[in-house]
Amino acid sequence: MSANVFDLPDVSVRFRKNVVSARSLKYSLESWVRGQPLATHAGLSDVSLSVASGERLGVIGRNGAGKSTLLRVLARVIVPQRGLVTVDPTRRIVPLLELGVGFQPDLSGAENCLLAGTLLGLPPARIDARLEHIVGFAQIDGFIHEPVKNDSSGMYARLAFALAFDVEPDVLLVDEVFGVGDEFFMEKCLARVDALVAAGVTSVFVSHNLDFLQAQCSRLVWLDHGRLVMDGEPALVARAYRDRRGVFEN
Repeated sequence: MSANVFDLPDVSVRFRKNVVSARSLKYSLESWVRGQPLATHAGLSDVSLSVASGERLGVIGRNGAGKSTLLRVLARVIVPQRGLVTVDPTRRIVPLLELGVGFQPDLSGAENCLLAGTLLGLPPARIDARLEHIVGFAQIDGFIHEPVKNDSSGMYARLAFALAFDVEPDVLLVDEVFGVGDEFFMEKCLARVDALVAAGVTSVFVSHNLDFLQAQCSRLVWLDHGRLVMDGEPALVARAYRDRRGVFEN
């Protein structure tokens, strides 16, 4: 079996461009009758990439470059129209693509931990056994049995982080979510990430924070308009990216 967690040879993803919703059906039918293809744009174009076990990969690029699309392909949320995505089935993948995925507003924090934890592949007994630890990390002891719709956005984010980090992943996919929450809690989350990286967890980070990526990652890839521009040592890729954007390097 390959030592790679992910293998993506020549992967392409295209999205239909937004059209006015009231006219979208008419637009689609008229295009089909006329034999015209629907207007699309490229999310990824012929991207070839492999991620080895234990690797710490950072993904950089401007808004709309395809970073989040790539992460969703790795998480198997998006199926590419062209190219194969091979994922090691023995690895537990935890995607932090959007905080609170699986949370239901009318359920309590404890009930949502059970629901979302089950979606992440945890048995209910383990979630029950770890609930006190999750609540302690999130620092929402007095609110865990209240509906999450009554929680502040910060409490909601802390609970989502705490649950995701308690899963003990083999692979961690993180999409620009470290800007949520107070500074003290983010320091706790970053310390947890450091511990996971030190333990050899395969990690893929999408971020605009080049300093964070250079410190955390063993390799960077640079995407632009869905295409892979550069793949290599973090300092070299970050320098080339800064030079292209005209950003002064410290």
